[in-house]
Amino acid sequence: MTEPFSNPFKPGAGHMPPYLAGRTKEQDDVKKALDQRTILENIILTGLRGVGKTVLLETFKPIAQAKKWLWIVQDMSETASITETNLTERIIADLSVLTSSLLVRTEKRMEMGFGRGDIEIHRPVGYPDLKKIYDDTPGLVSDKLKSVLTFVWNSIPHGAISGIVFAYDEAQNLADHAKREQYPLSLMLDVFQSIQRMGVPFILILTGLPTLFPKLVEARTYSERMFHVLFLDQLNESDSRDAILKPVQKGNSPIQFSEKSVNKIIETSGGYPYFIQFICKEVYDIWISQSDQGQNLDVPVHEITRKLDTDFFAGRWARATDRQRVLLEVIASLPNCDSEFSVQEVADKSRKLLEKPFSSSHINQMLSSLSDAGLVYKNRHGRYSFAVPLLSGFIRRQKEESVI
Repeated sequence: MTEPFSNPFKPGAGHMPPYLAGRTKEQDDVKKALDQRTILENIILTGLRGVGKTVLLETFKPIAQAKKWLWIVQDMSETASITETNLTERIIADLSVLTSSLLVRTEKRMEMGFGRGDIEIHRPVGYPDLKKIYDDTPGLVSDKLKSVLTFVWNSIPHGAISGIVFAYDEAQNLADHAKREQYPLSLMLDVFQSIQRMGVPFILILTGLPTLFPKLVEARTYSERMFHVLFLDQLNESDSRDAILKPVQKGNSPIQFSEKSVNKIIETSGGYPYFIQFICKEVYDIWISQSDQGQNLDVPVHEITRKLDTDFFAGRWARATDRQRVLLEVIASLPNCDSEFSVQEVADKSRKLLEKPFSSSHINQMLSSLSDAGLVYKNRHGRYSFAVPLLSGFIRRQKEESVI
């Protein structure tokens, strides 16, 4: 009796797909960054939700380890970015996980016959040790954190270790708070730039939404020279095909995708990895249940799209007010809505579509609020884009349903 075939597709936040299609260029860029003797470039991995940033970040870990880099990975929560102290505690806590499992060089005062002397010992260093160094260092918070970081590098065996990667996901949560006189984002940039100039091979890999890089540049203009930006876009047609076909080929699936089905999935998903996984999983579940009944197997695009609307888009759409939704409908009617658009283009379109059009100043205010809600983002050139892939299609479907 043959074992039942399990569905290989795994949609979900950060779930490793059965086959990672494309992304070799980004992995090659990270390899080059890890070959730096003096850290001149850190890495930003950015893109819309659903392009596979978190998954790709996980593939960087074995690359780093093969080059003898230690690896720290953590989600950057909003709480960690509230104050400078919170951020330093986050970094020190993450670092202590490594140092507590390493034997690092330390010195200890010992009685040596007729007097006292320093001897070198090797022992694990935990969070209390690093926190004591932080507390005992005079100066600003940045001075204290630099002292901890340089201590760690000076204590670990350099020949066996190339450096340490600090990989932070959801890094768009990093922010300065001028009203509270707290600048955790600037602190991180200042500290890492400073220790890298000193020759300490600690490298940042920050992953986040497209709002991340403009934030860094706004905090410190030198961020443009400090980071190499990897922008993840949707997969091309060839890589999309691999993402669809290779998992079932690898698993010797009793059900195969036809050329027609593959084309439908690519078109419906737009080449976004999350949507490919979502659609393929739904299709496979349906096909497995229908195959025994001798039914013709096809991709039920309408039904899957409705489920995707409910599972992925509806929660984000609920963040917008009624008036903001009208503005989003205007944007979704632009021919360039899926790339980038300007305030002026939206204003011109609203005058054609609405009895009460939006003024440019009102559009600016609303786009700022929609950016905070994670529905749009402003790029470095002052133009806007949807922050959610395929959102324009969802908006148009919502408008059509409201008219019926």
